[in-house]
Amino acid sequence: MFARDLAECEKTERRVVSPDGNWETTRLLLKEDNMGFSFHITTIYEGKDFDMHYKNHLESVYCISGEGEVESRETGQKHQIKPGVVYVLDKHDAHTLRAFKELKLACVFNPPVTGKEVHNSEGAYEILD
Repeated sequence: MFARDLAECEKTERRVVSPDGNWETTRLLLKEDNMGFSFHITTIYEGKDFDMHYKNHLESVYCISGEGEVESRETGQKHQIKPGVVYVLDKHDAHTLRAFKELKLACVFNPPVTGKEVHNSEGAYEILD
């Protein structure tokens, strides 16, 4: 058993800020923790939107605070994001995420990320060993 404090992790390399200024995330659980998934607290800054397509990962996202929407780039279907809503990318869905008000999200990735990933040109994380 172990415990981690978000505020403490935010002071380490587990906190990653996107180079384009759209988001930041603190990765509380990584592949090295041997849980079979990774767990992140992610902030999407107000007014930001961007495309992602996790071809190598499944992701579930729970909204803690804020307002936004996620749109399927394949079907055009939109889902409102607000506190208490979970959205699930269970088919490696290409999607656009929009933050109308700053979003604070709890995210789970399977397989787990190592902590060194950055989004590639398609908005995906590569599988790293």
